[in-house]
Amino acid sequence: MEIAFILSLEHETLPEAELNAVLKTEEIPYTFKQKCNGFVTIEVPEEYLQNSLVNFKSSLSRLSLTHEVFQLLISTDAGDLLTRVKDYPWKDIVTDEYMVRVKKKGTSEVNTLELEKAIGGIIREKTGDKFKVNLEDPGIFIRTILMDDKAFLGLRIIKIPKKHFFDLKPHKRPFFYPGSMSPKLARCMVNLTMVKRGERLLDPFCGTGGILLEASIIGARVVGTDIDYKMVKGTIENLKYCNISDYEVFKADVRKLELPYQVDAVATDPPYGISASTRGEESHRLCEEALISLESLVKDDGRICMATPHYMDITEFVGGTKFKIIEQHHIRMHKSLTRVISVLVRD
Repeated sequence: MEIAFILSLEHETLPEAELNAVLKTEEIPYTFKQKCNGFVTIEVPEEYLQNSLVNFKSSLSRLSLTHEVFQLLISTDAGDLLTRVKDYPWKDIVTDEYMVRVKKKGTSEVNTLELEKAIGGIIREKTGDKFKVNLEDPGIFIRTILMDDKAFLGLRIIKIPKKHFFDLKPHKRPFFYPGSMSPKLARCMVNLTMVKRGERLLDPFCGTGGILLEASIIGARVVGTDIDYKMVKGTIENLKYCNISDYEVFKADVRKLELPYQVDAVATDPPYGISASTRGEESHRLCEEALISLESLVKDDGRICMATPHYMDITEFVGGTKFKIIEQHHIRMHKSLTRVISVLVRD
C-alpha cells in the first residue's frame, strides 16, 4: 500500500530526516518511492497495515514537521485525474460523510475549488445520497495533491494538529526564559534520537523543560538536569502545567552527573549567547566536557541530538570523545544566529 506524506517546508532537510527516524523507531516496514517539494511517498506492506493500522496512526502522531499522511488511491497525470476518479470504486471507500480538498504544490494552474466540486460530484454520482458531503467534521477526508503535471489522490489517515505546538509556545508556559526552543523543533530533536515509548531520555541542560515536555508527550520517561536551580524549578513547573508526573528533574552539573542507570537517548540545547547563563563557563569547553561525561551515561546504541550555534564548531570537540556525528541540519534563526542540529552516535 502506498502512503503519502505532506511535509512542512519550513526547513529543507529536517522534515524528511524526522520522518525517516520515526519510521525506523516505530519499526514500520517501508520502501521509499519518491519525494518532491515536501511530498514523500513510501510503500508499506498491506498485511502490516491491516494488522496494525491503529498502531500505525499512533506512531505517526509523534511527528512535528509533517502536516498530513494519506493512503494513496490514485497517481496519474493531472489531465487524466477526473477520468481515473470516474473509474474508481468509490462505494468501497466512501462509508461515511466525506469532504474533498485539493492542494497545489509546484506550478499547477488548476482552479482548486472547481476541481473539488468536480471530484465531489463524481463521488456523489457513484455512491448515491447515502453519505453526504460534510465540510465541518467529515468521517472521510479525500485529499488531492497537484504537483506540476502530476496528480495524487488519497484517503487521509492522520493530520498532525498545529494547536499543540501553538498552545505550548515558550512564552505561553508558566515559566519562560528568553531563547527557549520552540516545541516543534524540540519534538523534532526528540524524534531524531529515535527514543521509544517507555525508554529514558536525558536533557542535561533542561532549561525551561521544552525538550522534556515533548519527550514525555510521546511516551518517553524523562530525566532532566540543570546547573541553575531556577531552571530546575521552572522545568518542574512547566511539566506539572502539562499534567506530566513521570519525570526526574534535579539540580546537577552534567560534567559530574552520576545516574544509577544508563539512558537510551539524549536531546539537549546547551546554553549559549547573551540571554543564556553558563555560570561563567566557555560554551565550547562546557559542551566538550558534557559529551565526555555522557560517554558513561548513554547506552551503547543510544543517540544524542544536540543544538549548537553556528559559531561553535561541534566537530572540533566531538573528535576528543567516543561519539561521531552522523547527520547535521542548519536552521537560520535570524541574521546573526544559525542553529546547528547534530545527531551523534557512539564511534
